[in-house]
Amino acid sequence: MRPYPRPITSKLPNVGTTIFTIMSKLAADHNAINLSQGFPDFDCTPELRALFCKYINSGLNQYPPSAGIMGLREAIAEKMQSLYGATYDPEHEVTVTPGATYAIFTAVSAFVRPGDEVILFEPAYDSYGPAVEVNGGKPVYVQMQYPDYSIDWEAVRNAITPRTRMMILNTPNNPTASVFSAEDLRVLEGLLRDTGIIVASDEVYEHLVFDGHQHQSVARFPGLAERSFVVSSFGKTYAVTGWKMGYAIAPKNLMLEFRKVHQFNAFVSNSPVQYAFADYMKNKDAYLSLAAFYQKKRDFFLDGLKGSRFKPLPSRGTFFQNLDYSAISDEADTDLAIRLTKEHGIASIPVSVFYRKPPVHKVLRFCFAKSEETLARGAAILSKI
Repeated sequence: MRPYPRPITSKLPNVGTTIFTIMSKLAADHNAINLSQGFPDFDCTPELRALFCKYINSGLNQYPPSAGIMGLREAIAEKMQSLYGATYDPEHEVTVTPGATYAIFTAVSAFVRPGDEVILFEPAYDSYGPAVEVNGGKPVYVQMQYPDYSIDWEAVRNAITPRTRMMILNTPNNPTASVFSAEDLRVLEGLLRDTGIIVASDEVYEHLVFDGHQHQSVARFPGLAERSFVVSSFGKTYAVTGWKMGYAIAPKNLMLEFRKVHQFNAFVSNSPVQYAFADYMKNKDAYLSLAAFYQKKRDFFLDGLKGSRFKPLPSRGTFFQNLDYSAISDEADTDLAIRLTKEHGIASIPVSVFYRKPPVHKVLRFCFAKSEETLARGAAILSKI
């Protein structure tokens, strides 16, 4: 007699379909303006497309080195030195990855063991908690303070225990559009001194910081840089989210463990795209001009909302604008997001999904990485609600 099959128990029993998939599908089903998922509705530059085609047609379509082609790693290291005064060895401390989410997951997989605790800041981007849990770790949440989503660093101090293995940062922050200040990171540097805590710093929106402020990478702070992975994204920077390309940077001793996991997972990243980015990064203005480019879009969207009943919250970075709708409805944000999509033809992201328990404040997140035509249409709809 065949043995009774062992029942399958989910390692992520509380995880369903990501909100981005749900809202983008709903937008498509109802022909709604999609201001939910964070991707541009405009194409990348002709120059970048031409470089991609050039290297495909050059025959560079086989496995590249596992850590990435050296030309691209050198360009990344040069950028880190130029922007943040941080020196990284491209041979041992820079790894090109198939996306930033992959890089964060790999860093967690390399260091988090069953029972380890990982501090997350809530509302937390939805991939962080599952990455910790599937590796046997325990997420420990510190809530950011509404409405500016600042950090209570005393609460962070109290969250640290002997079991704390890692902390995941995200600045500029998705979904709150807040940014860490230099003082924030100096305080964190002091908190982590004399601990073995590793930091995974999600900095995919590093070039999208507004109103004249500078992005504060952990790489700027020696006491953080020595224990940190810096993760960034070519997709967010160059408007090619579908290419799924990013990178991780860390000191040699940390990167050695990261690459042990990487080599048995994706192993490599797309070869011709790497050559294209290595060339394209020579044009520094392509990323240095992004803050002004996206701030103009933010301001255009906000101008269109003047006189509406939505209350804009500060958007200091990313390409997201959060709107408080408490003057409009008492509905849960999940219900309102669905109703706006179905009845008014505009899709957003309910911010409550990034919390373990729905917060009392009522906020929807809108993506302004869109054409002015799209933003004008979206703002006109919202202004009538």
